[in-house]
Amino acid sequence: MKKVELIFVPTPGAGHLAPTVEFVKRLIHHDDRILVTILSIEWHSSGFADAYTESLATLQSDRIQVIQVSRVDPPPLHLWTLAPEAFVYALIQSYIPHVRNAVTNILSMKSTSDSTRVAGLVLDLFCSPMVDVATELGLSSYIYLTSNASFFGLVLYLQALHRQISSEFEYPNPENPSKDLGHLIPGFANPVPSCVLPSFMFNKHGSYTAFVKIAERFKDAKGIVINTFEELETYALSCFVNGQNPPIYPVGPVIHLDSLPHPELDQLQRDRIMKWLDNQPESSVVFLCFGSHGCHGPPQVKEIALGLEQSGQRFLWSLHMPETPLNDAAGAVHYKNPEEMLPEGFLERIQERGMICRWAPQVDVLGHKAVGGFVSHCGWNSILESLWHGVPIVTWPIYAEQQLNAYMMKEVGLAVELRLDYRGGTSDIVEAEEIEEGVRQVMDAGSEVRKKVKEMAEMARKAVMNGGSSFNSIGRFIEDMLANT
Repeated sequence: MKKVELIFVPTPGAGHLAPTVEFVKRLIHHDDRILVTILSIEWHSSGFADAYTESLATLQSDRIQVIQVSRVDPPPLHLWTLAPEAFVYALIQSYIPHVRNAVTNILSMKSTSDSTRVAGLVLDLFCSPMVDVATELGLSSYIYLTSNASFFGLVLYLQALHRQISSEFEYPNPENPSKDLGHLIPGFANPVPSCVLPSFMFNKHGSYTAFVKIAERFKDAKGIVINTFEELETYALSCFVNGQNPPIYPVGPVIHLDSLPHPELDQLQRDRIMKWLDNQPESSVVFLCFGSHGCHGPPQVKEIALGLEQSGQRFLWSLHMPETPLNDAAGAVHYKNPEEMLPEGFLERIQERGMICRWAPQVDVLGHKAVGGFVSHCGWNSILESLWHGVPIVTWPIYAEQQLNAYMMKEVGLAVELRLDYRGGTSDIVEAEEIEEGVRQVMDAGSEVRKKVKEMAEMARKAVMNGGSSFNSIGRFIEDMLANT
């Protein structure tokens, strides 16, 4: 039986690596003809990402190999602070020659084999400029979008609008919200307000320009693979079925069903968290977690604590310590423990009703019968994990495309709105009363949102089963990929 090999190039970072690896596993399970090489690239040492990258060693088999690409010097770190997308774009540009060499070496080894042929490159969103590598070497290229179909609509909208305006967007004036008529973005049934667009669209330090260049390469791919499923984004996906776009393959939910490894979460800590959940009634705990980079300053931490206390609900709160000093009224302050940021007497007052930890095994927590709600930053991986387990979300986006994700979830009736346009900062505080109300709503056992999320959980699981929509979409991708080889 002839074998075909796909070469995956994910963007550095566990949030992109994990769904890529899970899709790889699903591909080779789906079809015995598929072999995969993952080209792993890095840009800095991060405990979270490093722990996951190290775990990739266990993937090595006769059908999956992981190759570490020669490391390059990253762009200046100040660029990451000013314009993260511009930083990543510059990093990917630096890696193109090394990726080309790696792919060339793979091709030269396969040229002596009669049983295996390289079918193409599968590129992460940010790696789309590497389409040129595939074209130069006579290979097909595919984009694997670890976000959702609605975000793909934004990519199309940005390409079209840039040809007319070719400049960064302006932040809406909060004093005149009625002047914002919204944006008619493909995949959204209603105009999308400017306040929920990703921050890179307003960034004047290079992020906007970088993302336009990334988006422009989508049209050159043979297909777009998206980590979503038809039942979740029926309307959005229907908007892209035309001859103007590359074929779309919804293959999700692609999630890591075991909690990702993290150096700050040892087995003892995990056992402590799970034991506490074991002692709580079913669907009685609201879980608060804001992603690997989601931190709040002391004023916001105090408001969260007061909101939880006033809600009367049981809670598990993953409270991360920031990597840099926090600013309060007295200036920069180093906090050694999260508890130092909490209101005085808070821990004594809540006693056994709540638990605070630095890191939590998110997938395990969401899958626990005691958890009934999730206050989330609305990263796409987290949204899919919550839907998989039937846990409704309270929207609290922070960065990247999370505001757009939150808006999409609210638009389809699968989330409780706390904030859609939150972007952090000392001047943007979500008050205790808002948090209390959001928690009460998500924990309402009779709410329409809870019912719809439970129904969506069933559809998510059916989608990936034999004969399901995503299962069939993977089959179409494989057959089209073989036809393009």
